[in-house]
Amino acid sequence: MRAVWVAAIASAAVLPGAAWAQDAAGQEAEAGAPGEVAPESPQDAEPIIPESEFEEALPEISGDLYAPLEPIDRFEVVEDTQVVEPTESADAMDRTLEGEIGTLPAVADEAPEFAEPLTPLAEFEVDPREIEGVDPAEEVEVRYATVVEGLEQVGLLDRFEDLSALEEGDGEAANAAMVAARAREDENLATRLLQAEGYYDGTATASVVQDPEQPSRLRVRLNVEPGPLYRLGSVRIDSAPTEPPGLIDEALPLEAGDPIDAVRVKAAEANVSLRLPQQGYPFIELLERDILLDGETHTGAYTLPVNLGPRVSFNGISTEPASEESELAFGAEHVRTLARFERGELYDSRKVDDLREALIATGLFSTVSVEAQRTGEEAPNGTEYVHLLVRQDAGPPRTLAAEAGYNTGQGLRVEGSWTHRNLFPPEGALIAGGVAGTQEQGLSLVFRRSNAGRRDRTVSLRLEANHSDYEAFESYTGTFAGRIAFESTPIWQKRWTYYYGFEIVGTNEDRYNFDLGRRDRGTWLIGALPAFVGFDTSDDLLNPTRGFRIKLNVSPETSVRGAARPYARVLLEGTAYYPVSDDLVIAGRARVGTIPGIDRNDLPPSRRMYAGGGGSVRGFGYQELGPLAPDGRPIGGRSLNEFSLEARYRFGNFGIVPFIDAGQVYETIYPQGQDLRFGVGIGGRFYTNFGPLRVDVATPLNRREGEPKVALYISIGQAF
Repeated sequence: MRAVWVAAIASAAVLPGAAWAQDAAGQEAEAGAPGEVAPESPQDAEPIIPESEFEEALPEISGDLYAPLEPIDRFEVVEDTQVVEPTESADAMDRTLEGEIGTLPAVADEAPEFAEPLTPLAEFEVDPREIEGVDPAEEVEVRYATVVEGLEQVGLLDRFEDLSALEEGDGEAANAAMVAARAREDENLATRLLQAEGYYDGTATASVVQDPEQPSRLRVRLNVEPGPLYRLGSVRIDSAPTEPPGLIDEALPLEAGDPIDAVRVKAAEANVSLRLPQQGYPFIELLERDILLDGETHTGAYTLPVNLGPRVSFNGISTEPASEESELAFGAEHVRTLARFERGELYDSRKVDDLREALIATGLFSTVSVEAQRTGEEAPNGTEYVHLLVRQDAGPPRTLAAEAGYNTGQGLRVEGSWTHRNLFPPEGALIAGGVAGTQEQGLSLVFRRSNAGRRDRTVSLRLEANHSDYEAFESYTGTFAGRIAFESTPIWQKRWTYYYGFEIVGTNEDRYNFDLGRRDRGTWLIGALPAFVGFDTSDDLLNPTRGFRIKLNVSPETSVRGAARPYARVLLEGTAYYPVSDDLVIAGRARVGTIPGIDRNDLPPSRRMYAGGGGSVRGFGYQELGPLAPDGRPIGGRSLNEFSLEARYRFGNFGIVPFIDAGQVYETIYPQGQDLRFGVGIGGRFYTNFGPLRVDVATPLNRREGEPKVALYISIGQAF
């Protein structure tokens, strides 16, 4: 922080070329008291030596300044030079000193080392082993203790200790000179800390002495005198007027009476640099502040010069390679698709930052930047148009990814994918994936166009072949599906999300045939029009701590096996998150579902409703809750309900989550709320930058024969 000090400096002027006479007593004439007639002025006094006589006494100067000097032997010795002879009193004093201390010896004769040349300063060393109580033969370091007084009263002791050179040395040094150097460094540190907090008269003095209690150790004492706290006496902004007026005053949170705290002042100025570009002034420049300190009132007059720049509005967007070697991932037209502003809209830096983040989120760039450029063109609203230039360097478009998980009842599941994110520009991706697990295997091919004609709108087509072998059923399924979705992303979590699409499914599955009293296989052709709508007020996609979510899935379907049988699958889910404290969040979930329009036994087993597993009622195997066939395997139902309650306690990057789940599956259309089954357990969380890693262990209450004693679930993300 730059500070200008005001101080009154008293000075006396002496006129040249004159010496003033004294009175007869040898004393200078005293100035008269106020109101008295002034004594004779120095200009009227008679000089001691007349001016003409003084001029004649001056030697004549040769006209040639560069002439050689006169030989020294030609100088004349003035014969009448007077030599002061020793007085009688002086001789008596010399005799007295000789009588008391004797004749002083010649230094060079008695101590020849005094005649030796001094040791060069660079070779001079202070040996810490010369400290009293330390054996010179031992190779030891100097040990010291530090005492700081005066900083605790202004709350700076902890910060000082974090930065102190003495504290960093941990009480040890190679020699005493190093201890002294650290002490001087800490003096400067303490002064800087005081000034940063507004104590501009503060002083710090360090002393290094032997510890009287432990002579082999040093004691460093740093005495700090903070002095008075300086406060802002006035705050002035030197700038052109803003539109609307007072924008800088509102953005600068400094008032008269505030301490002149360096951190506070810089933060206030940073707020101006942040807020004004959000209100149409992207070219604002804060010049060097000026704080004029008054040592008498202990206040400072603060002035902030500001180069405001023009008020601007958005115009067009263009893009170019970041360098000669760079390639474009896509053109300016698609960049404009990602922007959330229109031409003529008042400039807002937050929308520019949002565009930059959206470009980064595509994953198609090695480097990308967005720069505002002046055009000088006037907009209809009186502002100046500003142009955005996007510089880009396309990065590698291909990605290999893999994930793994384990659930009791579902077994081990490993999924991998290969993605080319820009095979069909702009942002047309091709994704080849596969699943390998103990109870599921499959291959898939997906075409996906992100930001399709609109920001965050995704169009996808999926072709999939899958084999599943669970307790409830075994199936061989082929699927062709398409979907248009408006989804949340990590940089923009939306309140409303939705999707709609189609599915054509051919599946061959085994089932329990109640007419035959045994299991048999059947083949179904299924057509569906799935749709989803969600409302989300939570604060995070993967690890919410507050807010709630509501999700509704509706899928009108037709199952064809000999005859077409239309029906609908409906699922409604709500979750809520309540922060009890910074470390504890209570989370709850409720889900209900129904399938009207068809009997359970006419439904393909894979389209029925099931409960149980890591994302449902923990403590039970995957899809194992609900009615059982005569052979003891689950057969699913036409309705369900589920409830969960968790206490998510976090400490650092780890967490503990005790939970209780409940649920049931019913043969009827509507869930009855009877015969609920409960599972309890505890989970561990490891929080990463991409979401929590979840490990849950649960057991069913009132366990029945055949049900697992313990169920284990491992995955990424919270259970809900």
